[in-house]
Amino acid sequence: MAWPNIFRRGTAFSRFSHHHVVVFLLTFFSYSLLHASRKTFSNVKVSISKQWTPTAFNKSAGLPVEIWSRNRLFPSAEEATLFLGTLDTIFLFSYAVGLFISGIVGDRLNLRWVLSFGMCSSALVVFIFGTVTEWLHFYNKVLYCCLWIVNGLLQSTGWPCVVAVMGNWFGKAGRGVVFGLWSACASVGNILGACLASSVLQYGYEYAFLVTAAVQFAGGIVIFFGLLVSPEEIGLPGIEAEENFEEDSHRPLINGAENEDEYEPNYSIQEGSTVTQVKAISFYQACCLPGVIPYSLAYACLKLVNYSFFFWLPFYLSNNFGWKEAEADKLSIWYDVGGIIGGTLQGFISDILQKRAPVLALSLLLAVGSLVGYSRSPNDKSINALLMAVTGFFIGGPSNMISSAISADLGRQELIQGSSEALATVTGIVDGTGSIGAAVGQYLVSLIQDNLGWMWVFYFFILMTSCTILFISPLIVREICYLMQRRQAHVLSE
Repeated sequence: MAWPNIFRRGTAFSRFSHHHVVVFLLTFFSYSLLHASRKTFSNVKVSISKQWTPTAFNKSAGLPVEIWSRNRLFPSAEEATLFLGTLDTIFLFSYAVGLFISGIVGDRLNLRWVLSFGMCSSALVVFIFGTVTEWLHFYNKVLYCCLWIVNGLLQSTGWPCVVAVMGNWFGKAGRGVVFGLWSACASVGNILGACLASSVLQYGYEYAFLVTAAVQFAGGIVIFFGLLVSPEEIGLPGIEAEENFEEDSHRPLINGAENEDEYEPNYSIQEGSTVTQVKAISFYQACCLPGVIPYSLAYACLKLVNYSFFFWLPFYLSNNFGWKEAEADKLSIWYDVGGIIGGTLQGFISDILQKRAPVLALSLLLAVGSLVGYSRSPNDKSINALLMAVTGFFIGGPSNMISSAISADLGRQELIQGSSEALATVTGIVDGTGSIGAAVGQYLVSLIQDNLGWMWVFYFFILMTSCTILFISPLIVREICYLMQRRQAHVLSE
């Protein structure tokens, strides 16, 4: 079993310059900040729900109906909760549509400009949504929906751009572990958002939005002045030029050809001033690339489960166990910790095996068991945190791998070698399809919980996780057969 070049001959990371480190950190924290602002909304749902509905004090005050209607949106917490679920769905649908557009735009415009614009504009929208409306005591459902639609479109510029930039700087050798570690940016953003929200929540939920929006806006400014989108911008060779000097370390992880011994070429996505411009691949051509549709459908089911934990976990802990909102926010961090470890370790294993699908299959099978276990967690914070971390490991890990390393593999296969820009477009397709599934899921979660209870929500998660395995089952079978044949050939050669 061959080890990836990045781990062999004592040259691990030796070919990486300080520019690679800077790009890694800037793209990592830029997407972390985008996720932190999303996490803030999920962390303050209980406070928002209370602000939007009557309290005992307000009932006893005997305010006229006209005055009450002007300042409060809903007569009960149940209706407020359903509207919060609707906002999640609206956000994810607009986010999904934006991903398809942003992927295409990112392959045609400067990635740095698109990413910086999205971060700064999204920060302003979040500030208006959560802070300005509360300061002015202006509560309006139509305004909230419109702002969240715009926020979803702006936030969608993030993921295709950062994946494309990373794909320009880091080649296929060790991509699983590099992207596995890097894809922890979403989980780190969740942790950052939870910590920021819980630290200022005592002063009012509007300050949680204020802090995260300010930090995100500052991050967008840093990205505009500091991010290099490709090595060619500073005269360094692209990753395809570097890899032409060394022997291919392993067969392609994503390959549409019958001959798996063919070399997997790489090419630079973002043109530099001295690089000949190449034709960007069309949306239809990107959809027809091998593996794009199966992984997109699988990611729709998996992202539904992953984002349901992301949006509803703090609310579930407060609602089901009666824990304080700030405590629930901090405890929900353990799901992201499990996802960070899972994505990195599973990416590392997939690099060693030189295939992704078998690692995903095993993790998702174990995810079903972890969901059953977590659904029966006792009212004990330590046990709950442990089961939560295990669930994050087996659900968040595969989700991170599909959205990063596998998307990069899909966007750099031999069918598009040297002639087309595709990485941001393919990433937008995979993540966009996933977001459509997640959008539908958020409304279904609130609906199922309201009518059947939390246990049926977990049954729904188990069903979606099983569907994820089903969609990539042909790839799983093919790659397992290939591993067995390679093993047999290795034994015969000895």
